[in-house]
Amino acid sequence: MSQKLWGGRFSKDLNSQVSQFSSSLEVDQRLWQADIKGSKVHAQRLLEVGILSPSELSTMLAGLGKVEALLSETFEFNLDAEDIHSEIERLLREQIGPLAGKLHTGRSRNDQVVTATRIYLADELLVLDTQILDLQKWILAKAEAHLETLLPGLTHFQHAQPVSLSHHLLAYFWMLQRDRERIADLSVRVRRLPLGSAALAGTPFPFDREKSAAELGFFHASENSLDAVSDRDFVIEFLSVASLISMHLSRWCEELVIWSAPEFGFIELDDSVTTGSSIMPQKKNPDVAELIRGRTGRSYGALMAALTMMKALPLSYNRDLQEDKLHLFTALDNVKDCTQLMLLMMKDAQFNSERMRAALTGDFSNATDLADELARLGLPFREAHEVVGKIVRYCLEKEKSFGIEDLSLEELRQFSPLFTVAALQLVQPEAVMKARRSLGGTSPEAVMVQIGKARALVGIERRKTP
Repeated sequence: MSQKLWGGRFSKDLNSQVSQFSSSLEVDQRLWQADIKGSKVHAQRLLEVGILSPSELSTMLAGLGKVEALLSETFEFNLDAEDIHSEIERLLREQIGPLAGKLHTGRSRNDQVVTATRIYLADELLVLDTQILDLQKWILAKAEAHLETLLPGLTHFQHAQPVSLSHHLLAYFWMLQRDRERIADLSVRVRRLPLGSAALAGTPFPFDREKSAAELGFFHASENSLDAVSDRDFVIEFLSVASLISMHLSRWCEELVIWSAPEFGFIELDDSVTTGSSIMPQKKNPDVAELIRGRTGRSYGALMAALTMMKALPLSYNRDLQEDKLHLFTALDNVKDCTQLMLLMMKDAQFNSERMRAALTGDFSNATDLADELARLGLPFREAHEVVGKIVRYCLEKEKSFGIEDLSLEELRQFSPLFTVAALQLVQPEAVMKARRSLGGTSPEAVMVQIGKARALVGIERRKTP
């Protein structure tokens, strides 16, 4: 008979195909440090309730330390193991003998597994948050350098109004900031300790669960043992957060793909993050941006898979829940890789300010300002809108290559006698951009307010002008 943690009541070995099918070791082996961390705390509780003597605790902790050192090196796991938790128990038994069997007193794999998963995810959220923070800092540095770099702002993918590159990049800063806020909010719920819930009903041993929570860096112990062992809301919530991060990166990458096309030429990606073609020698392809965009599907897929896994599970633990880590790790690895590669791709990218500015020539993105001027002079905006629409049509019919900027004051007055010489200046793209001084607007003054708030959020002091 093979040695299983549950083998006592069985008269046959587990079928080898069933064993292979049900093993999670290939997926969950990365939890080994989290599992040992939880086991050390649990061992302290066993001392406090009299299951372990002080000398046994010392031996137990030393044994766990040896297992930890062993797994820190190149190590091949026993492929017959059910999961990383049973494998660690086997290794501990090799180190300290039968005493290892006491460690599972008052603990089930049901609460042990979800505890290790929560410990692992809590640590990984800190790593992901730092990666996003680094990307935000890059955005801020570029935003400060491009306060007056102009490019077309789009709606419906049509030229709408001029904006600064600084303002455009900061839109992604705030997307990423919301992602970081969601990570912080999620971390509170991840750090709720299930250890001590045992299989489903709690334990007769008077463990101080709140003490365990504090020692593991958690905020509280879980309130209901049934819920604690079967809850995977925190996994699904992370997958939702990961999906939003992936979506934000994908939107950004879509623009990079477009901007790097010759028709736009707004950005030049470094050779180190682009690839060529096996048949067309001239090609320089934005593969990293395309891959980040494509891998959004991994995050979305993991979220839908986890939701489907949970949709009809009765209380409490069911083996279906073993799948949670596959979905969690898939999305976690994916979003961390994509965030890192996004920064790698952007840090050596070169913006073509001249091409951005040239794209505004004759695009009529200053039309609203002409209508606003008429409104300031007393004409109802709806009538002003009609007047400027006719001006745009006139420019198109007369093939005015510079659009409204090409018109003389006399031509403008053909459409409304209210126009003054001031109109000729306010329709210049630079003036249009600088006129948007409202909170959240694209003028340099308004953008500097944004940057000040953003700097405070990422912990960078406002630069002082000499």
